[in-house]
Amino acid sequence: MIVPRHFVARRNDSRGADSLVRAFRQPAADSRTRLSALLWFRVRRAAQNRSREIAGFSLVEVMVAVLILGVALVGLTQGITTALSSTKESELQTAAALIAAGQIEELRAEGFLTEGVTDGEGGEGLSIYRWKQTITRAPIDGLYEVSVQVEHTRSGKPVYELRTMLFEPPSDSSTEKDRKSSSRSNEKGGRK
Repeated sequence: MIVPRHFVARRNDSRGADSLVRAFRQPAADSRTRLSALLWFRVRRAAQNRSREIAGFSLVEVMVAVLILGVALVGLTQGITTALSSTKESELQTAAALIAAGQIEELRAEGFLTEGVTDGEGGEGLSIYRWKQTITRAPIDGLYEVSVQVEHTRSGKPVYELRTMLFEPPSDSSTEKDRKSSSRSNEKGGRK
């Protein structure tokens, strides 16, 4: 193929069609030169289109992308699992704290304390817990140290422990009888 000099000088021009038009405007030797310039332009355009069509991702790029996605997915799964387990643990801790606080409030409501160890189950809906309550006399008269420990029924591991000091006012024999009789009448009145 014969290509004139003025066209060869412009074929590396990045403006594409403009260089072809300039090649046609300049005086050419014959129509063969114009035909060769047109043919060269079409070949160049076809090569550019082909390179755009086959441009894609290599196997290595795809494998790296899948690896990164896999690592991110494993991290996300681990994060969700940790969040769910900590939420469940928090729920167990809250229920155990409520059981312990409830036991101490029952002691306060009764108004009298006796030294010793008592235990029991968590109650309705909380059967996975059992509690142990320890009441010991402090060096000050009328002051008791109360400890309520809540354990998991299956594992026996302590879940929560609440310690407090409760004061029992000095008791008169008449005041104590009145207190016991009023608590019995309140129980009867509450059952109606």
